[in-house]
Amino acid sequence: MGKISKKRKEALAKVEKDKLYSLSEASDLVKQVTFTKFDSSVDLDVKLGVDPRQANQMVRGVASLPHGTGKNVRVLVLCNPDKEEEAKAAGADHVGLDEFIEKIQGGWVDVDVIITQPSVMGKLGRLGRILGPRNLMPNPKSGTVTMDIGKAVTEVKAGKIDFKVDKAGIIHSSVGKSSFDADKINENALEFIQTLHRLKPSAAKGTYFQSITISSTMSPGIKVDVNTIPGI
Repeated sequence: MGKISKKRKEALAKVEKDKLYSLSEASDLVKQVTFTKFDSSVDLDVKLGVDPRQANQMVRGVASLPHGTGKNVRVLVLCNPDKEEEAKAAGADHVGLDEFIEKIQGGWVDVDVIITQPSVMGKLGRLGRILGPRNLMPNPKSGTVTMDIGKAVTEVKAGKIDFKVDKAGIIHSSVGKSSFDADKINENALEFIQTLHRLKPSAAKGTYFQSITISSTMSPGIKVDVNTIPGI
């Protein structure tokens, strides 16, 4: 086992291993136990009581974080020429169609979100094996297949995030940066959790929120007491 650094030891000492913290306490504590020299991401790991293998228990959706993620989200818009100016005016980082499809087929995926219009989806089918595993394939349910290209770009840039439960029933998401005030981290996390609550499948039985953990890059995980979260 590698040697634990002094800062890591200090961080571990501040988090009680078996204690469940309120969301507001955890949002404040995660800032105290972050010791990276860069502005690290603050992430939530939510274990849900669902079986993702069952179509009627799949949890997928979008959340609009009130304070954004703090990240510079790189957006690619794949569209016809008549939508290019709209996409550029909204702040898309890359705009085009066939040339970017070729780049992606060649292995280029240097973007965070891809937005397209319904008439273009037929061309994207061949990209499924590349984009699917990276959760980059546009989807109408997440608002990334739309005729309102400008609005979609603006929302993504402002903090709208797409999420999907993984095979283990866990949803991972960034809810801010360690430089955020604790209140902003708390409000972002609360919005995300309440969104998950609204998406609870009717087929899900037993305890829906099995565990919630908040952490930053390289920090210890802080367990959140689900019973302290309003609205769920």
